[in-house]
Amino acid sequence: MTLPGVLDDQALRRYRELLDAEDAAFDELEHAYEDGDRAHFEADLDAWRGALSAKLAFLHRVGIDVPQPAAL
Repeated sequence: MTLPGVLDDQALRRYRELLDAEDAAFDELEHAYEDGDRAHFEADLDAWRGALSAKLAFLHRVGIDVPQPAAL
């Protein structure tokens, strides 16, 4: 049984996969930015946003809510 907000081994493994996917997507985004490749930057930005959304959705499903930052 998994309690809300508590990560078991399976959840930690899945979270690590999501972190790795986000990291890889960000690396691609960074390379496109550094290369000045606008077309790839746009596609990589969408991929990074998708990876980030997947990670945040997973955290929400396991009972961990990430508060929104304060607006400036």
